[in-house]
Amino acid sequence: MKFGIFDHMEFNQVSLEQLYEERLQMLEYADNAGFWCYHKAEHHFTPLDAAPSANVFLAAASQRTSHIRLGSLVHLLPFYDPIRLIEELCTLDHLCGGRLEVGVGKGISPAEHALWGRDPESAQSRFEEAFTILRLGLAGDTIHHKGAEYRYDGLVLSHRPKQHPQPPIWYPGNFSYAGRHRLNTVVAGPADVVAQSVQTYKSLVADADTDWNPGVAEPVIGATCHIYLAADRDQARARVSTAYPKYHQNLSTLFKKYDVPFANGDPSLGGNVELALSLGALIAGSPDDVSNHIKDLVSKSSVDYLMFSFHWGDLEHQEVMASMRLFVDEVMPGFKL
Repeated sequence: MKFGIFDHMEFNQVSLEQLYEERLQMLEYADNAGFWCYHKAEHHFTPLDAAPSANVFLAAASQRTSHIRLGSLVHLLPFYDPIRLIEELCTLDHLCGGRLEVGVGKGISPAEHALWGRDPESAQSRFEEAFTILRLGLAGDTIHHKGAEYRYDGLVLSHRPKQHPQPPIWYPGNFSYAGRHRLNTVVAGPADVVAQSVQTYKSLVADADTDWNPGVAEPVIGATCHIYLAADRDQARARVSTAYPKYHQNLSTLFKKYDVPFANGDPSLGGNVELALSLGALIAGSPDDVSNHIKDLVSKSSVDYLMFSFHWGDLEHQEVMASMRLFVDEVMPGFKL
C-alpha cells in the first residue's frame, strides 16, 4: 500500500511566505515518513490555490526533500506554451533527481479560461493539441507538428528529462480515457464506486489503444479524499464541521461569482459534511476509524494507492501536522508490506 498527498494549497490567514514555508515543512515531514508522492493542483484567480505555478513550488520542494515523488495534478495545459512547459518539466525532473510525476488536464472551471481571455468552449481542443506536443517533446528531442495554434518544423529541443524514457503521466477525471492510453489516474467515491472504476480501468489498460506512458510497467490508479484525524471521532467531526464548508467556499468561489454550474457535479458536495462522510469524500475520526475505513476500501476495491488531502479549508498548520502524525504513527504501520 502506498500513500500520497494531494494539495490545492488554499489561501488562509497567514502570509504567503509563511504559507509556503509551512507547506515545505509538511513536505519534509512527509518525505521522512515514507509518503510516496506529493501532487499539487493548479487553479487561478481563486482562494483555492495560493501557488498556481506548480513548477515554482515543486522546484522549492525538490530542494527540501530526498525521497518523495513530486508532481502536478494537474498542469492545466490550455494555459501553457507547450514548448516552455517541456523545458520546465525537464529542468524540474533534474532538480528533483528524477522524482517527477506529470499530471495533465484541461481544467474544470470555465471562468478560469475566460479570465485568461480564452474561450472555454475551445478548452478541450487546446488541451489535446498541447498534450500532443508535450508527448512529442518528452519522447524525443525533435518536434514536427502542424496544428490550429502551434506549428513546428523540426524544432530541436536542448532539454531532456532525467527519467528515461520520460516521467510518468497522470490524467484524472476520466479513468476510461486514462486506461485506454495507459495513463496513471485517480478516482474518488464510495468503496463500491472505486471498486468498479478500478476494475474497468485495469481491463482497459490490459487492452489499451495506445501507450502514452512508456517506461511505466504498470499504470497506477489511486483513490483520493479529504482526511482529518484527531484523538477521538467526536473531536475530529467537530473540527471538520467548519473546515469542510470553508473548503467548499474556496473551491466554488469562481463558480458562484460568475454563476457557472459544475459540469460534473460539485466535488466539495456543497460543503455538506455528513454527505461527504457518507460518500467517502471525507474521512474524519480517530486513527482506528481511519484504519477501518481504509481496510474496507482496500478489501472491496483492491486499490493500492491512496492519495489524501491533509491541509484544506480553515485547518491550521499545527492541526494538520498533528493529524498527519497520528496517521503516520498509528495508521500507516498497519498497511506496510
